[in-house]
Amino acid sequence: MGGKFFAGVMLLLASAILGSAVGGAAIAAERFILLQSTTSTENSGFFREVLPKFTAKTGIEVRVVAVGTGQAIKNAMNGDGDVLLVHDRAAEEKFVSDGYGTARFDVMYNDYLLAGPSTDPVGIAGEKDIVAAFRKISTAGSPFVSRGDDSGTHKAELRLWKEANVDVKSLSGTWYREAGQGMGATLNVAAGMNAYVLTARTTLSSFKNRRDLTVMVEGDPRLFNPYSIILVNPKKHPHVKAADGQSFIDWMLSAEGQAAIADFKIDGQTVYFPDAKSQPR
Repeated sequence: MGGKFFAGVMLLLASAILGSAVGGAAIAAERFILLQSTTSTENSGFFREVLPKFTAKTGIEVRVVAVGTGQAIKNAMNGDGDVLLVHDRAAEEKFVSDGYGTARFDVMYNDYLLAGPSTDPVGIAGEKDIVAAFRKISTAGSPFVSRGDDSGTHKAELRLWKEANVDVKSLSGTWYREAGQGMGATLNVAAGMNAYVLTARTTLSSFKNRRDLTVMVEGDPRLFNPYSIILVNPKKHPHVKAADGQSFIDWMLSAEGQAAIADFKIDGQTVYFPDAKSQPR
């Protein structure tokens, strides 16, 4: 009797220990932060390669919400996220100055380029002045597809049209088409229409349905595309996981994180370039 009782007690104790261990593992597995970021970083495969390296080091999972930069910033303003990684400097600076973010850090950069059909009906292939190329497209009325989604790419495109003195808002639905979609879907539309389109180099490099789309204009300094990383301010939203979010930011800015950025390649080509600074900007 005593032996059976002792065995039963030991079984219950073992079950309790195992249950505690499993429960602890479940809690550990649920340690995560929410990252609001762009469709370009997600569609390129960048996060799939880089984020597991951070998780392996810290045990913190990074869950990504991939939307246009404008929507990502709005989501973060609403407290729907712990960290913001986007590419619209003016909007980022306002996000911080309005108290929604603690500090803005440069983290990496790539560039935009103008793509179009290989037939190049406007004759802009090899043009070095992106604004001149935009003016030629407008003058010719050649099809151009815009993301039209308030993303960082869309805002960069609108700045270029403004510099070219072209009011594309009044032209929407003519030769100027607004997809209202992410970059991948917009490239699909452009490829189907034999249209010109502004895109991040990263997304075009990873795009599998390019069909006749080729690079038309690249290298203009106005096509420089910097990304920054910002902790959502816990003073605005107390539920923000500030410690874990800051750990992610610190890692992205560290030598290890910057190396992970540089190591990400598409077809052997580096597509994001490390750009960490020692101080917030």
